[in-house]
Amino acid sequence: MNAIELHSVSKRFDEHLAVDGISLEVKRGEMFALVGPDGAGKTTTIRMLCGIVQPTSGTLSVCGFDVQKQPAEVKKRIGYLSQKFSLYGDLSVDENIEFFAEIHNVRDYDQLRNELLEFTRLTAFRDRLAEKLSGGMKQKLALACTLIHTPEVIFLDEPTAGVDPVSRRDFWKILSGLLKEGITILMTTPYLDEAERCSRVALMNEGKILMADTPQNLKETVKGTTVEIVCAEIRKSFTLLKSLDVVREVHAFGDRLNVLVRNKDRDITKVLALLKTNSIEVFDWRAISPSLENVFISLLSQRRAQQESEVTPKP
Repeated sequence: MNAIELHSVSKRFDEHLAVDGISLEVKRGEMFALVGPDGAGKTTTIRMLCGIVQPTSGTLSVCGFDVQKQPAEVKKRIGYLSQKFSLYGDLSVDENIEFFAEIHNVRDYDQLRNELLEFTRLTAFRDRLAEKLSGGMKQKLALACTLIHTPEVIFLDEPTAGVDPVSRRDFWKILSGLLKEGITILMTTPYLDEAERCSRVALMNEGKILMADTPQNLKETVKGTTVEIVCAEIRKSFTLLKSLDVVREVHAFGDRLNVLVRNKDRDITKVLALLKTNSIEVFDWRAISPSLENVFISLLSQRRAQQESEVTPKP
């Protein structure tokens, strides 16, 4: 049985269609990521699964229970860490966990609290007020509060956004430990490098799921070779290469370009020649494996081109 199922789920806020007929299945014990830009519908999807927001149409189930018809059964089995998880700043780490344990009617939680504090490396800070914690420590405390009633499924909405790199790494070690215990994790993240650590990923945009698969299978949808080019005059280079017939796609990432060509050995010569002809210095270039960011941008580009072709009047 799947831990999470959505069938043709939509959510409309007045005239805005936030989620547009999505269907999705998440297996038990899986870490699944929803990835997409702000406004893609990720948070709304999680809030519907938690029973906070009612869908306009479609059905959702968690652990085999219908979210709309059996909300109490669902709430017993889930934990939800929102983007703005409400810790109580004037309570200590210990007291925050105690508070959430009592909300969930958890009794004799002392041992579990100690285990969670050890698990999240917060034991040494158990008497510190929550408002005195760093951003990363607050997120770990929020996760401990989410786990105090031993949920089967946890929903994490951008849990590492705004957290320093060291705390992000610690947080991911904690999530790996949860997976070993068989907990199912559905998360949203703005970091595509984080999404690559998940067993499967759904790429969302404008309320729709563009594609959902393992990170490796998603990367294999990119046909051709991605060449990373470090060169001068990035904007001028981008414009020039966009018009070159052998270039399928070109995307700028800071001080470098990712150029997708059909055949590296044949086409890179033309790419480099064009830049040289226009007196643009190339400092380095190499063929690279496509990232999820490459996949996502490629999908968006294809979708945009398709939409433009549909609205362009035929002669």
